[in-house]
Amino acid sequence: MDLLKDYLERAAEIIGERTTEEEIYDDEIVAWIEKGRSIRVAITKANEKYRSEALVVEDALLPDLRQRYDYLLEHKRIVRKLQK
Repeated sequence: MDLLKDYLERAAEIIGERTTEEEIYDDEIVAWIEKGRSIRVAITKANEKYRSEALVVEDALLPDLRQRYDYLLEHKRIVRKLQK
């Protein structure tokens, strides 16, 4: 069993398919969260920079989005460690 391969396949399923533009937008949100900003601030900053990908979010959805972007942040940290 290849744990790394299994992890990467599962992560791809969780994250889902994204366009290059969506990945760049998501990376911007993750960067702001990594700096300690709230999900609302992170989305606002990403929306300012990448207007074509801008999310319009109801407050009720913020906890779910925060979970998604926390997962993306942790995934990016794992991938960084693996690349060393």
